[in-house]
Amino acid sequence: MGSEPAECIGDGKPLTLSVRVQHWPIRGNFTIARGSKTEAVVVLAELSDGSATGRGECVPYARYGESVDGVVAAIESLRPELDCGLDRSRLAERLPPGAARNAVDCAFWDLEAKQTGRTVAERVGLAPLRPVPTAYTISLGEPAVMAAQAREASAHPLLKLKLGGDGDADRMRAVRDAVPDTRLIVDANEAWAPHQVQSLLAMAAKTGIELVEQPLPADNDALLADVAHDIPICADESAHDSLLLEQLVGRYDAVNIKLDKAGGLTEALRMSDRARSHELKIMVGCMVATSLAMAPAILVAQTADWIDLDGPLLLARDRDNGLAFANGDVYPPSPKLWG
Repeated sequence: MGSEPAECIGDGKPLTLSVRVQHWPIRGNFTIARGSKTEAVVVLAELSDGSATGRGECVPYARYGESVDGVVAAIESLRPELDCGLDRSRLAERLPPGAARNAVDCAFWDLEAKQTGRTVAERVGLAPLRPVPTAYTISLGEPAVMAAQAREASAHPLLKLKLGGDGDADRMRAVRDAVPDTRLIVDANEAWAPHQVQSLLAMAAKTGIELVEQPLPADNDALLADVAHDIPICADESAHDSLLLEQLVGRYDAVNIKLDKAGGLTEALRMSDRARSHELKIMVGCMVATSLAMAPAILVAQTADWIDLDGPLLLARDRDNGLAFANGDVYPPSPKLWG
């Protein structure tokens, strides 16, 4: 998968491809356990049939072995097949789950909506899209700083706290004291050590946290099967596509579905269905990116238990015709943006 094919596959019409790297400044900076950044670097893929153009956006992520150059090269490798009919139904045969496939898959969906005159939501059998509540992220920092940022963001009904291991009990306590009535979820980004898990889960429960995301490194999460906990634990770095979900049962109570991990809307919808079949709750998440990256995820978010699609709110500016955010909700995209 991902190697040069011997011959064209797919039954679609010839399409032209455009690939661009774009830099979007972040408001302030964004810090998690792995480090900080001041801009979102995204890859934009566009597919055109000569009359209509579909767009998709992805964020290459080094944690999964991705680079901007590598993702661009993977997308560019599709040019010969797009010239002779590669379509969305065969895309998974050419690219593995990940950012490159996400951008192209979402561009296909957008193009198909424009070609047929039917929204993507209609085409996948969803009711008219509704606004959904989204978390707003508080970057990792000192407890007092995170508490002050949470207080400033208290108009958002749901806050997501980035944690980092040592000091996390103080961070949770400080933020809860600052916003006693706000819903809170936390994301450790694999930063907890095994000896910290039980005590930090207990502190999360004590401070009214309603979800803990990826406490342990993905290659060490088997330990979670033996950890008693009163609040749900959600897999993020451990959950990539639908084929691996069965391995998470007994370790996790929920999965974070991100289109950049799954490889696009097609697999994300499949992953949502299979998660429900395994009685796993669903979180829909994102990387820091523009509204174009969030728009397809809103379809998956329609039936999710927790939603974290605040990427555009963390940017200094967004795309034209970006998503609307109000009162803690994110609204469905307009056709001018996507879908």
